[in-house]
This record gives sequence, C-alpha cells and structure tokens, in this order.
Amino acid sequence: MTIAVERTLETPKTPEWVRCLHCGEIAFGKRYERLLQVCPGCGFHHRLSAQERLEQMMDPGSVATVEVPAVSDDPLRFTDTMPYRERLAAARERTGLDAAAICVRGAIGGHPVVAVVMDFRFMGGSLGVAVGERIVVAAETALRTRTPLIIVTASGGARMQEGTLALMQMARTSQALAALDEAGILTVTLVTDPTYGGVAASFASLTDVVLAEPGARMGFAGPRVIEQTIHRQLPDGFQTAEFLLGQGLIDGVQPRATLRPVLADLLAAAAPGTPQSASPGEAAVVHRADELPERAAWEVVQLARHIGRPTTLDYIGYLLEGFRELRGDRSSGDCRSIVGGLGRLRGLPVVLIGHQKGHDTNELVARNFGMPNPAGFRKAARLMRLAAKLGIPVVTLVDTPGAYPGLEAEMHGQAVAIAENLRLMSRLPVPVVTVITGEGGSGGALALAVADQVLALSNAVYSVISPEGCAAILWRDATAAPRAAEALRLQAREQLASGVIDAVVPEPEGGAHAQPAETAARVGGAVYAALLRLRELPPDELLAERGARYRRFGAEV
Repeated sequence: MTIAVERTLETPKTPEWVRCLHCGEIAFGKRYERLLQVCPGCGFHHRLSAQERLEQMMDPGSVATVEVPAVSDDPLRFTDTMPYRERLAAARERTGLDAAAICVRGAIGGHPVVAVVMDFRFMGGSLGVAVGERIVVAAETALRTRTPLIIVTASGGARMQEGTLALMQMARTSQALAALDEAGILTVTLVTDPTYGGVAASFASLTDVVLAEPGARMGFAGPRVIEQTIHRQLPDGFQTAEFLLGQGLIDGVQPRATLRPVLADLLAAAAPGTPQSASPGEAAVVHRADELPERAAWEVVQLARHIGRPTTLDYIGYLLEGFRELRGDRSSGDCRSIVGGLGRLRGLPVVLIGHQKGHDTNELVARNFGMPNPAGFRKAARLMRLAAKLGIPVVTLVDTPGAYPGLEAEMHGQAVAIAENLRLMSRLPVPVVTVITGEGGSGGALALAVADQVLALSNAVYSVISPEGCAAILWRDATAAPRAAEALRLQAREQLASGVIDAVVPEPEGGAHAQPAETAARVGGAVYAALLRLRELPPDELLAERGARYRRFGAEV
C-alpha cells in the first residue's frame, strides 16, 4: 500500500512504502526513515512533529522537559465557526501536545542547550500566549543557566483567536532575546517550512545565527497576500531558504542530515576555549625593517597578486577546526567577496573574516575579484558584533584591490559601510588581529584592519591606492605604475618601518603560492601567539592600547 505521509502521533510507524508529497516518488519506508524523512529522489524535507525533531536534533537520552506556567486558554472567549476552546481541545487530542511548541533542556554534541521546538500540526504553529510563554521561559532558563538557546520555528503567524494578546507575544519574545544578547549567550534559529507572520517578524529573525532547511519558506506576508496586494506574479522560489540566503537574510541552508554536527560546531565555537600553549619558535615574525631584504616594489606587487596565493578559505581549511561560515548582512544581501564565520584556532574560539579572491577566472568573477560591496562590509560588521557579544577574538585576513567602485555600491552606501566598520572596530571590546596576506588596497582593506595587532606577509603590500591608480592620477600615465609603487612605499618592509604594521611573517622559499601549507602554518602561529597575549588584557586596557596605536600615526616621523 502506498500513501502520502503526514506524520502524526496517531501514525507512529512509517508505512512499508511512502510517497513524497513534493515529487510523488515512492520510497521504501525504512530508507525514508534512515534519511530522516527526506525524499531520496528530490531531497524534499517533509514536516516533522516536535517530538521527532527533538529525537533527530538532540543527543540521545539528554532531553528533559522545562516546566512552563499555565496561561489563559481563551482570553477573548472567541468563537468563529466553532468555539476556540473546542479548537484547542481538538488540536490537543490530535497531536498529544498542550500547545504548538515544546520547551526542553538537553545537549547537542555534548554541549548543553535550551530548546524550543514548534509543531505546525497544532493549529498551524500559530503564535499565541502559550507559545509566547514557552519562548520566554526558554530564554529565561537559558539566561539563568548561561546556556545557548536553540529555536526551531514552524508557524503560519500570530493566532487570531487571541487578538492583540497574540500580537503582544512578538514584543514579549523579542524582549526575552534582547536579554540574552546583553548577557552574551548564543542563540540559534532553525527555520522549517513554513515560518510566517509574527514568528518571522520577531524571535525567528533575532537570533545570532539563522539556519533554514532546504526549501523552507519564511516571510512576513504569505505569497497569496503579496500577489493580491501588488497584482504581480512572484518569482520562482520566492521566500524559500535558498532565496533568503541569496538576499543575505539567513546564514545558511542546512540539510537535516548534517544539522546536529553543524549545531555542535557552533556551540563549541561559542563556548570558552582551552588554548594550547605556543612553542617558542613557531611564531617567528620580524619586528625590525632592517632585518628584511630590500626588493623592487613592482616585483612585490606582482607576488602579492599571484593567483596561487592562499585565499581566506584556504587559510580557514588549514588553520581552523569546526569552522562554520555565516552569510548575509541580514538586510540587503550577501557579498561573496567577504567570507566569515565561527571556528577554533588551536582550541581557541575565534570569529574569522577575510576577503576572498580565488584561484581561477570563474571564482574570481563569482567573488568580484575580492572587492566587497556594502553588504560585505555590513556582513563583516555583523560578525564582529557577534564576536563582541560572545567575548571571543576577531581575526581578519586582508587581500583586496579595494572596495568595489560600482554604481550599485555607491547607491547602497559604500562609504557609510566602510566608515561604520572603522568606528566599530575601534571600540570592539575583544582582541582583534589582522594579517595582510596579499593586497591591502585602500579603505576596502582598512575596513577589516583596525586591529590591536596588524601583521603582514613579507610579499604583501598595503597602500592608499593601487600603483596603477596613482600613476593614472599623478603621472597621467598608467605605465608609470612601477614608479608609483616605489614612491608609495607599499611593501611590508616599509610599512613595518613606518609602524603601520607591527610585524612581518616571512614567506617560505618561493613565496606563499609555492608553499601554501607552510605559509598557513606560519600565519597561524603568529596569529595565535598574538591572541594569547591580547586575551590577557582587560577590555579597557585593550581599547586604550588600540586607541593609542592609531593616535600616534602622523604624530611621529
């Protein structure tokens, strides 16, 4: 027998054969279960009950229910085609739940969490007083125990039968999450299909990390309402997880099978780290300019731009454990020229952010040659604020010709985005270490480089403008770029002499592109040693030293 599966507590056993509700493909029931109720043909993620979600997401045997105070069942004594009390009773009978969400404590990958999981079967997962109470109690429990909060959403919106009391739950839950922000406690949302209305416009969108299952839809207004309002057909995939990712509104699209390890990595990166001790010789950096060889500036520019030089993603692969990229600025887009996320450097949690170029034409084009637009700088700022909230260091890797000088970038506030990053980094209350790994071009570089310690690879360059730009403006001859490079004194050696950078990381024989793994090891050792020193400073002393560092530029010759 073949049936379309809509899992309920009345059908605990999966039929021998199931049919996908999306593509219609028939699958063997046991295989369907092994795939966590994901269609083996089209990858469609079928809806789960709250209990099924907890079984998949949490460590076995770790779940314990959090007691939630009783709330008024029918504050308005509402009746439409049937009394609201009768609707509630029917939903409880059908699902075996008291409300459209479950609040628990447990663990993921051995890390303790508080979790609230919504269940769409219970009156469409609508947000009423009972659900709001569970979100608030979960947040208060997370605050009291200093435990990360995980929220799994599934909702059609606010519950009409509870009137403005339902509406008030949006403010109430947002207030509860604000308290977790102030306390520095990690919060994560998993968006499942569908998540609309008051849930999307409150707690679902306010967590530090927002993940979504493939194909999950999220928005304030539903597609039919939007089409009726604007009298236009919506684009394919509108409001799906993949669409939201492209718009910079969520951090990632997360298949169900890999959810638990991803959450475990995020939790590990947000937990207090146990750093390893640094060996004396592994952070061999140069602090004196006269210890570095003199080189022709134009030769160094070519090496800094070499397509084989390690990129930010290369360094991440070599240096960080459990790295999870976080995408989007949560407002306007996701600039692929900036990569950033959470990971661990030798046991020490860090937020790493860097420019991303590429090793071939396709990637260079996709990454806009490492030239960020405003969304990229705003994404970086969002991640820096997350680091400040969690109290973990920031590491930035700089390799860009400069900020993208395009029409849309100007229209969306390129100068404002850069300026805001400079101000933000000036006052971040956590250690910040920057490494110029290739090109350090103008404000597009500095927007990621206001740091406690600025390092540079020996074949890196740092300049107010590109040699070509300088030659075109001042010499009125682009072929004068080599002369401009010499005049700008943009080499790491000269930047060290001026004090703009604090130390140089020598590159291996042949340059970074010739031995990327060795280069990454040297960069990692230098960054780690710097962080070990900086993390010992209290925030006020850290900020005072950073302020003094930039205050003296121009005051000394």
